[in-house]
Amino acid sequence: MRVLRHPATWIAVAVVFGVAMYLFQPWRLFTTVEVNEPLPEAVVASSTGATPAPAAVPRAVSPAPAPEVLRSGRFVTHEHRTSGVAKVLRLADGRRVLRIEDLATSDGPDLRVWLSDQPVTDSWRTFDDGRYLELGDLKGNKGEANYPIPADADLDSLTSVSIWCKRFSVSFGAAALTAGTR
Repeated sequence: MRVLRHPATWIAVAVVFGVAMYLFQPWRLFTTVEVNEPLPEAVVASSTGATPAPAAVPRAVSPAPAPEVLRSGRFVTHEHRTSGVAKVLRLADGRRVLRIEDLATSDGPDLRVWLSDQPVTDSWRTFDDGRYLELGDLKGNKGEANYPIPADADLDSLTSVSIWCKRFSVSFGAAALTAGTR
């Protein structure tokens, strides 16, 4: 074992260990980031253009209508145990939002939320094979979160959602988005 006594060997081992720790971030298997965002609300413009009443004077405010569920689906497990529900909502002002509810998955490096044109199967490597739209970083691996969908996104072709690990090109879990409420 004379090789391990050489300082250059120890430096090489330390560098390889440091790179492996950076890439894999194994401690994230034991961390939880919980997010509990409320349902998004529509932005309702005043048609009268009147100045709002002072806070001390109560006003009758009609609540905005509940968001319409355009598509929804349950997550299935791929690379990491994943559960929860994904819903595509249309707000009263026409904006669309992907809402993820009751999410439970592992934390991981470089997790993203993708809408994809790929079907949900047992394979966890297919979501980058076709078209996808990245909605942003996964806000938390537990709880409820909202992700705005661009107005020009074609939801007729983007029929699934994936919790995608960009660093390792794998899906932690995915949901097929079907019409109607679940």
